[in-house]
Amino acid sequence: MVPYLDIQHLTKSFGALTLFRDISFSIAEGQKVGLIAKNGTGKSTLLSILMGREGYDSGDIVFRRDLKIGMLEQSPVFDPEESVLDACFNHQGEDEKVLRAKQVLTQLKIRDLSQPMGQLSGGQQKRVALANVLLTEPDLLILDEPTNHLDLEMIEWLEGYLSRSNRTLLMVTHDRFFLDRVCSVILELDDHTIYTYRGNYAYYLEKRQERIDNRRAEIARANNLYRTELEWMRRMPQARGHKARYREEAFYELERVAKQRLEERQLRLKASNVYIGSKIFECQYISKAFPSTVILKDFYYNFSRYEKMGIVGANGTGKSTFIKMLLGELQPDEGRIIVGDTVRFGYFSQEGLQFNEQQKVIDVVRDIADYVDLGSGRKLSASQLLQHFLFSNEQQYNYVYKLSGGERRKLYLCTVLMRNPNFLVLDEPTNDLDIVTLQILEEYLQDFPGCVIVVSHDRYFMDKVVDHLLVFKGQGEIKDFPGNYTQYREWTELSDSKESKDVRAPKEKVSYRHDDRRRLSYKEKREMEQLEKEIVALEAEQKQLEDALCGGMLSVEELTEKSKRLPLLKDELDEKSMRWLELSEVEG
Repeated sequence: MVPYLDIQHLTKSFGALTLFRDISFSIAEGQKVGLIAKNGTGKSTLLSILMGREGYDSGDIVFRRDLKIGMLEQSPVFDPEESVLDACFNHQGEDEKVLRAKQVLTQLKIRDLSQPMGQLSGGQQKRVALANVLLTEPDLLILDEPTNHLDLEMIEWLEGYLSRSNRTLLMVTHDRFFLDRVCSVILELDDHTIYTYRGNYAYYLEKRQERIDNRRAEIARANNLYRTELEWMRRMPQARGHKARYREEAFYELERVAKQRLEERQLRLKASNVYIGSKIFECQYISKAFPSTVILKDFYYNFSRYEKMGIVGANGTGKSTFIKMLLGELQPDEGRIIVGDTVRFGYFSQEGLQFNEQQKVIDVVRDIADYVDLGSGRKLSASQLLQHFLFSNEQQYNYVYKLSGGERRKLYLCTVLMRNPNFLVLDEPTNDLDIVTLQILEEYLQDFPGCVIVVSHDRYFMDKVVDHLLVFKGQGEIKDFPGNYTQYREWTELSDSKESKDVRAPKEKVSYRHDDRRRLSYKEKREMEQLEKEIVALEAEQKQLEDALCGGMLSVEELTEKSKRLPLLKDELDEKSMRWLELSEVEG
């Protein structure tokens, strides 16, 4: 394969901070390469160096002569006065290029080509920049977080576009489905060096674990031998012969290996004292519309205790508007949302928190609380929470202005969790977070004992976290689906396949019975079955209590305890019976 880019022994530092040291890798024609690293370790800096916008300390960067490079930046800048079409590329009136531009922009849901760039949102400008870099057809395409600000439909289109193309690609992204389906080589920037894995993301995960296990075994062997050699060093006299001096030099190299520390994954945080009542929130036939679009129309939903819901849909279908109504920031046009008294929301928004740049990282979190009570006598300090989300002790005492964009998002996440909410609402939480942090957040949410709503275009993240979806289809249409994103996609593909077969099949005369009644969803049917079991158990307990209270055999303490329990049990039984009746009326 023809080498497009060759990097040898590249080193980059900012003062005492070394981002990478003596790294080497190459990219050949036709390769699709994904670059993975933790926030703040130099991914974006490396891309800037390749584009000639950032200097470096030492090393060599060699591009193939006359190589045309195109780069998508995280925050592109445009002339606010120029039109979308002019911002895309200098089409010079060529009809074929204008047609291609329209096709790509339409896929990215940019339809008014004459609109000034200054009137577009940041997400729309990022999509125009993506169209621009695709249309200029560079030899080497460099993409920095290309899936940010794209909805699922756009992401899947771009995934297919790049997979089918023979274009050479270097990409930084946190979207693991995207990496898995597009990239054939993974570069991992870790501990100041580069590791190359010649396969997709699934292959990378397997081989990375092998590398870590081998390194851990090497350090363990070095530690065992180090103890023996250390004893020898202490016994030997200062005047040593040539052979002894050679052993002494080998000892210091062994000491260097033995004292290395692999970053161990933190223990999973499992809180046991998060309490949330049985009443969470109920959307009572709410409607919301703006002049150009309908968001919700007569929408009913009763949120269950401990539910982990994902919300997906195209941009502009109302996902964030729904969240803001739930949080009381917007009011519905009709209907109402009733939130339970025990609910404490923790809201992670797309906009994020505005920090005091001169404040230290640890102080930002301590201003909220010194610790979180995990229950059973366990407490988690502000410093321990930051450490769990990969802020080292040194980083915790850095000033906010030194943080990268991804590290700021991570700090914002810590401020939300430090408030110890029992209902987390996360609006696009995966944007700008590195993959290691996403894995930690996934584990945290899987173990979280409260309720969760996630609005996200990250399919991998959604599959890991949620067990139920609301799919916003636009103009007030919402699909209630009992499963994760992959299960929903499989279901829609099966449905589409069945519909296409039905269209081709000869039509048979079928008589229909018109029925306007709302049917129970799959989730409501399961709830009804569970209620029946719980009501039977509660009725049995009630009978036992009443028999015991009438039996005259109880001590004063037992009599008091059971007398307190009986009215609580009756309230719980009434509540569950009423809910069962509501569901049975729909079913009937």
